Amino acid sequence: MSDRHEHSHPHSRPHDHGHEHGHAHGHARTRRHGPRHRLAHLLTPHSHEEVDSALESSARGMRALWVSLAVLGVTALAQAFVVAASGSVALLGDTVHNTADALTAVPLGIAFVLGRRAATRRFTYGYGRAEDLAGLVIVLTITASAVFAGWTAVDRLLDPRPVEHVPAVAVAALVGFAGNEWVARYRIRVGRAIGSAALVADGLHARTDGFTSLAVLLGAGGSALGLHLADPVVGLAITAAIALVLRDAAREVFRRVLDAVDPALVDRAEGALAGVPGVRGVGELRLRWIGHRLRAEVAVVVDGDVTVREAHRITVDAEHALLHAVPRLTAALVHADPEPAPGESDPHLPLAHHAAA
Repeated sequence: MSDRHEHSHPHSRPHDHGHEHGHAHGHARTRRHGPRHRLAHLLTPHSHEEVDSALESSARGMRALWVSLAVLGVTALAQAFVVAASGSVALLGDTVHNTADALTAVPLGIAFVLGRRAATRRFTYGYGRAEDLAGLVIVLTITASAVFAGWTAVDRLLDPRPVEHVPAVAVAALVGFAGNEWVARYRIRVGRAIGSAALVADGLHARTDGFTSLAVLLGAGGSALGLHLADPVVGLAITAAIALVLRDAAREVFRRVLDAVDPALVDRAEGALAGVPGVRGVGELRLRWIGHRLRAEVAVVVDGDVTVREAHRITVDAEHALLHAVPRLTAALVHADPEPAPGESDPHLPLAHHAAA
């Protein structure tokens, strides 16, 4: 079987060898096949389940965002009243950070809404990558809150002033911790359930905010003992904590932008493909996140003497195995390469100069 026969489907995608393969199996394209093939797909409801699952994931993400926005908004508002009365820069830094954390729900919410839109001829992969852009906005927001908290703490170090209403500051700090910890658990749970790295990172961000609220409690204790520098020093500690969160968040966001995936997912996909009858080997395998959903592209090696129909059946089985084995995988493009025969030249050789270009 020549590689040319496998181009019966008019879809293509690039591989590391520099060539493009034409086989792309998809549940929404069954009209291009015969009655038996269409019937088999009608009796296998993966496509509708995947669409429903994707919509439900976005809906759960939206609920998590708006609920956490409300909780953190109330928390920050309560703290702001105490900041105005007490003049605590440590509590001010915590309040600003909580406000920024609450507002990150806005770009993420916009990204989830865009992610529901269907692919177009211009955006052929859909709008899921808007979630990565939202992650960049979150990183910039955290950066701004760190700069503001640090500037305020340094200003108070240079011009120390006593903190008033220390008990109220302590209560506000406890409120900040409780609100952030609840939001953290909720965001992390939902984020892991739907596969949203941005939502999980935002939850971890909220958890760190909770610990900075406890640091404000220490500053209030120092102020109660007459240590006027305790408040701005704690404010600097909060700034350092925000910077650590910024480092971790930036690392996760930029990894996602650069199409990084957990190597364990690659191992899992390769293991699933190796168990498919008819697959003699697994060639290049690519996984990428598009929003909070995964997409795969893979070349499998099959017996070079099988018919085109048999090769197609093997690729369908390979895609089926991937959809079951890899969590949150919603699409897989599988190409069959014939197993090389002794003395046969590489059929992709005419395309080698494209790879070098």
